[in-house]
Amino acid sequence: MHLSVHFENTKDEPEKKGSVDIGWLIDQDRSSVIFYPPERVRTVDINKEHAKSASRCPAVIGLESRYFLIRCPFDLHLAFTRDDNGRPVLRNLDGDKSAVRSNKIKQHINIAAEKEWRQKNVPTIQVSLPYLFIADEPVFMTQTPPFMHYNKTPWPGVLFGGRFPINIWPRHLMWAFEWYDTSKPLKIKRGEPMFYAGFETLPQSRTIRMIEAEDTPELREYLNMISGAVNYVNQTFSLFEEAEARRPSQLVKRLTRK
Repeated sequence: MHLSVHFENTKDEPEKKGSVDIGWLIDQDRSSVIFYPPERVRTVDINKEHAKSASRCPAVIGLESRYFLIRCPFDLHLAFTRDDNGRPVLRNLDGDKSAVRSNKIKQHINIAAEKEWRQKNVPTIQVSLPYLFIADEPVFMTQTPPFMHYNKTPWPGVLFGGRFPINIWPRHLMWAFEWYDTSKPLKIKRGEPMFYAGFETLPQSRTIRMIEAEDTPELREYLNMISGAVNYVNQTFSLFEEAEARRPSQLVKRLTRK
Protein backbone atom coordinates (compact mmCIF):
# COMPACT_ATOMS: atom_id res chain seq x y z
CA MET A 1 0.00 0.00 0.00
CA HIS A 2 1.41 3.38 -0.96
CA LEU A 3 0.79 6.25 1.47
CA SER A 4 1.43 9.81 0.41
CA VAL A 5 1.01 13.06 2.30
CA HIS A 6 -0.03 16.10 0.28
CA PHE A 7 0.92 19.63 1.23
CA GLU A 8 -0.65 22.57 -0.48
CA ASN A 9 1.98 25.17 -1.26
CA THR A 10 -0.17 28.18 -2.03
CA LYS A 11 2.83 30.43 -2.58
CA ASP A 12 4.44 28.12 -5.18
CA GLU A 13 7.79 28.44 -3.42
CA PRO A 14 10.77 26.41 -4.66
CA GLU A 15 11.52 23.19 -2.82
CA LYS A 16 13.78 23.80 0.16
CA LYS A 17 16.62 21.67 1.47
CA GLY A 18 18.38 21.27 4.80
CA SER A 19 16.83 21.11 8.24
CA VAL A 20 13.44 22.53 9.10
CA ASP A 21 13.43 24.73 12.19
CA ILE A 22 10.49 24.08 14.48
CA GLY A 23 10.07 26.44 17.38
CA TRP A 24 8.52 25.50 20.69
CA LEU A 25 7.58 27.59 23.68
CA ILE A 26 5.54 27.47 26.86
CA ASP A 27 2.81 30.07 26.57
CA GLN A 28 2.46 30.56 30.30
CA ASP A 29 4.47 32.74 32.66
CA ARG A 30 3.57 31.25 36.02
CA SER A 31 4.84 27.77 36.88
CA SER A 32 6.22 27.31 33.36
CA VAL A 33 9.23 25.52 34.88
CA ILE A 34 7.09 22.43 35.60
CA PHE A 35 6.60 21.75 31.89
CA TYR A 36 9.22 19.55 30.28
CA PRO A 37 10.88 20.56 27.01
CA PRO A 38 10.19 18.33 23.99
CA GLU A 39 12.55 15.36 23.74
CA ARG A 40 13.41 13.57 20.53
CA VAL A 41 12.20 9.98 20.79
CA ARG A 42 15.13 7.58 20.90
CA THR A 43 15.38 3.89 21.68
CA VAL A 44 17.79 3.59 24.60
CA ASP A 45 19.12 0.80 26.78
CA ILE A 46 18.57 -1.75 24.05
CA ASN A 47 20.81 -3.78 21.78
CA LYS A 48 22.66 -1.51 19.34
CA GLU A 49 25.79 -3.62 19.06
CA HIS A 50 24.48 -6.20 16.62
CA ALA A 51 24.43 -5.03 13.02
CA LYS A 52 20.94 -6.50 12.50
CA SER A 53 19.42 -5.01 15.64
CA ALA A 54 16.15 -3.22 14.93
CA SER A 55 17.50 -0.20 16.81
CA ARG A 56 19.99 0.30 13.98
CA CYS A 57 17.41 -0.02 11.22
CA PRO A 58 17.26 3.18 9.08
CA ALA A 59 13.46 2.95 8.98
CA VAL A 60 13.28 2.86 12.78
CA ILE A 61 15.76 5.71 13.12
CA GLY A 62 13.85 7.71 10.52
CA LEU A 63 10.58 7.22 12.38
CA GLU A 64 12.03 8.20 15.75
CA SER A 65 13.66 11.31 14.31
CA ARG A 66 10.23 12.80 13.54
CA TYR A 67 8.64 12.22 16.94
CA PHE A 68 9.16 14.29 20.06
CA LEU A 69 8.08 13.19 23.53
CA ILE A 70 6.13 15.41 25.90
CA ARG A 71 6.17 14.28 29.53
CA CYS A 72 3.34 14.72 32.02
CA PRO A 73 3.96 17.93 34.01
CA PHE A 74 2.12 16.88 37.19
CA ASP A 75 0.72 13.76 38.86
CA LEU A 76 -2.67 12.64 37.62
CA HIS A 77 -4.61 10.11 39.71
CA LEU A 78 -8.23 10.59 38.80
CA ALA A 79 -11.49 8.70 39.10
CA PHE A 80 -14.59 9.35 37.05
CA THR A 81 -17.92 9.47 38.85
CA ARG A 82 -21.25 11.29 38.87
CA ASP A 83 -22.66 13.62 41.48
CA ASP A 84 -26.09 13.37 43.12
CA ASN A 85 -27.65 15.03 40.08
CA GLY A 86 -26.04 12.61 37.64
CA ARG A 87 -23.55 15.10 36.32
CA PRO A 88 -20.06 13.74 35.43
CA VAL A 89 -17.28 14.79 37.80
CA LEU A 90 -13.63 13.95 38.43
CA ARG A 91 -12.23 12.97 41.78
CA ASN A 92 -8.59 13.34 42.81
CA LEU A 93 -7.77 9.97 44.35
CA ASP A 94 -4.61 11.24 46.02
CA GLY A 95 -6.67 13.62 48.15
CA ASP A 96 -4.60 15.44 50.77
CA LYS A 97 -1.53 13.43 49.70
CA SER A 98 -1.63 14.93 46.24
CA ALA A 99 1.39 16.99 45.22
CA VAL A 100 -0.95 19.24 43.24
CA ARG A 101 -3.53 21.48 44.85
CA SER A 102 -7.08 20.67 43.72
CA ASN A 103 -7.73 24.22 42.50
CA LYS A 104 -4.65 24.01 40.28
CA ILE A 105 -5.75 20.69 38.78
CA LYS A 106 -9.10 22.25 37.91
CA GLN A 107 -7.31 24.99 35.99
CA HIS A 108 -5.89 22.42 33.57
CA ILE A 109 -8.41 19.56 33.54
CA ASN A 110 -12.07 19.50 32.58
CA ILE A 111 -14.72 17.09 31.40
CA ALA A 112 -16.14 17.90 27.99
CA ALA A 113 -19.89 18.53 27.91
CA GLU A 114 -21.60 15.15 27.77
CA LYS A 115 -23.49 16.04 24.59
CA GLU A 116 -20.11 16.58 22.89
CA TRP A 117 -18.68 13.13 23.70
CA ARG A 118 -17.79 11.21 20.56
CA GLN A 119 -19.40 8.04 21.92
CA LYS A 120 -22.29 7.61 24.31
CA ASN A 121 -21.23 6.73 27.87
CA VAL A 122 -17.55 7.26 26.99
CA PRO A 123 -16.45 10.42 28.82
CA THR A 124 -13.97 12.79 27.24
CA ILE A 125 -11.62 14.63 29.56
CA GLN A 126 -9.28 17.36 28.43
CA VAL A 127 -5.99 18.53 29.89
CA SER A 128 -5.02 21.96 28.60
CA LEU A 129 -1.28 22.39 28.07
CA PRO A 130 0.54 25.64 27.24
CA TYR A 131 2.78 24.13 24.55
CA LEU A 132 3.04 25.97 21.23
CA PHE A 133 4.85 24.62 18.16
CA ILE A 134 5.51 27.00 15.27
CA ALA A 135 7.25 26.94 11.89
CA ASP A 136 7.96 29.37 9.06
CA GLU A 137 7.41 26.86 6.28
CA PRO A 138 4.88 24.06 5.64
CA VAL A 139 4.94 21.63 8.58
CA PHE A 140 2.10 19.45 9.83
CA MET A 141 2.11 18.29 13.45
CA THR A 142 0.32 15.13 14.59
CA GLN A 143 -0.41 14.44 18.24
CA THR A 144 -0.36 10.73 19.09
CA PRO A 145 -0.21 8.45 22.15
CA PRO A 146 3.34 7.58 23.29
CA PHE A 147 3.22 4.28 21.41
CA MET A 148 6.97 3.59 21.53
CA HIS A 149 7.06 3.69 25.34
CA TYR A 150 5.93 0.76 27.48
CA ASN A 151 3.28 1.64 30.04
CA LYS A 152 3.31 -0.65 33.09
CA THR A 153 -0.13 0.63 34.10
CA PRO A 154 -2.29 0.76 30.96
CA TRP A 155 -4.57 3.75 30.63
CA PRO A 156 -8.31 2.94 30.95
CA GLY A 157 -9.02 4.53 27.59
CA VAL A 158 -7.39 6.13 24.58
CA LEU A 159 -5.81 9.43 23.72
CA PHE A 160 -7.14 10.88 20.50
CA GLY A 161 -5.01 13.52 18.91
CA GLY A 162 -5.11 15.58 15.77
CA ARG A 163 -3.16 16.84 12.80
CA PHE A 164 -2.79 20.48 11.75
CA PRO A 165 -0.30 22.85 10.05
CA ILE A 166 1.74 24.65 12.70
CA ASN A 167 3.04 27.19 10.18
CA ILE A 168 -0.50 28.51 9.62
CA TRP A 169 -2.50 27.47 12.67
CA PRO A 170 -0.32 27.33 15.82
CA ARG A 171 -2.44 26.53 18.85
CA HIS A 172 -2.22 25.43 22.46
CA LEU A 173 -2.21 21.67 22.75
CA MET A 174 -5.01 19.76 24.40
CA TRP A 175 -4.56 16.25 25.78
CA ALA A 176 -7.96 14.71 24.97
CA PHE A 177 -8.73 11.34 26.53
CA GLU A 178 -11.71 9.01 26.00
CA TRP A 179 -12.33 7.09 29.22
CA TYR A 180 -13.70 3.69 28.15
CA ASP A 181 -13.39 1.82 31.44
CA THR A 182 -14.59 4.27 34.08
CA SER A 183 -14.33 1.58 36.77
CA LYS A 184 -10.56 2.05 36.64
CA PRO A 185 -8.60 5.18 37.58
CA LEU A 186 -6.47 7.24 35.24
CA LYS A 187 -2.97 7.43 36.69
CA ILE A 188 0.00 9.18 35.12
CA LYS A 189 2.94 10.30 37.23
CA ARG A 190 4.86 13.48 36.64
CA GLY A 191 7.64 12.80 34.15
CA GLU A 192 5.95 9.82 32.50
CA PRO A 193 5.27 9.94 28.75
CA MET A 194 2.04 11.80 27.99
CA PHE A 195 2.03 12.07 24.20
CA TYR A 196 4.17 12.42 21.09
CA ALA A 197 4.31 15.31 18.66
CA GLY A 198 5.15 14.04 15.16
CA PHE A 199 6.16 16.35 12.31
CA GLU A 200 5.80 16.09 8.54
CA THR A 201 7.98 18.30 6.37
CA LEU A 202 8.18 19.27 2.72
CA PRO A 203 9.87 17.34 1.22
CA GLN A 204 9.53 14.48 3.67
CA SER A 205 13.24 13.61 3.66
CA ARG A 206 14.25 16.81 5.45
CA THR A 207 15.49 16.60 9.02
CA ILE A 208 13.98 18.48 11.96
CA ARG A 209 15.75 20.91 14.26
CA MET A 210 13.77 21.73 17.41
CA ILE A 211 14.58 25.12 18.94
CA GLU A 212 13.15 27.05 21.87
CA ALA A 213 11.43 30.10 20.39
CA GLU A 214 10.90 33.62 21.61
CA ASP A 215 7.43 34.98 22.30
CA THR A 216 7.67 37.93 19.93
CA PRO A 217 5.08 40.71 19.42
CA GLU A 218 4.51 39.38 15.89
CA LEU A 219 3.74 35.90 17.19
CA ARG A 220 1.46 37.26 19.91
CA GLU A 221 -0.49 39.36 17.41
CA TYR A 222 -0.93 36.40 15.07
CA LEU A 223 -2.06 34.10 17.89
CA ASN A 224 -4.59 36.67 19.03
CA MET A 225 -5.94 36.88 15.49
CA ILE A 226 -6.67 33.16 15.15
CA SER A 227 -7.49 32.29 18.77
CA GLY A 228 -11.11 31.63 19.60
CA ALA A 229 -12.10 30.96 15.99
CA VAL A 230 -13.36 27.51 17.01
CA ASN A 231 -16.09 29.21 19.03
CA TYR A 232 -17.53 30.80 15.90
CA VAL A 233 -16.70 28.40 13.05
CA ASN A 234 -17.19 24.62 12.98
CA GLN A 235 -14.55 23.93 10.35
CA THR A 236 -11.59 26.13 11.30
CA PHE A 237 -9.50 24.56 8.51
CA SER A 238 -11.59 26.64 6.09
CA LEU A 239 -9.82 29.71 7.51
CA PHE A 240 -6.31 28.54 6.62
CA GLU A 241 -6.06 30.50 3.38
CA GLU A 242 -7.15 33.74 5.03
CA ALA A 243 -4.83 33.16 8.00
CA GLU A 244 -1.87 32.46 5.72
CA ALA A 245 -2.51 35.66 3.79
CA ARG A 246 -2.31 37.68 7.00
CA ARG A 247 0.59 35.78 8.53
CA PRO A 248 3.91 37.58 9.22
CA SER A 249 6.84 36.28 7.18
CA GLN A 250 8.66 35.14 10.33
CA LEU A 251 7.26 33.70 13.54
CA VAL A 252 10.19 31.52 14.64
CA LYS A 253 12.93 33.40 16.45
CA ARG A 254 15.39 31.49 18.61
CA LEU A 255 15.15 32.41 22.28
CA THR A 256 18.33 33.97 23.65
CA ARG A 257 18.60 33.65 27.42
CA LYS A 258 20.45 36.35 29.29
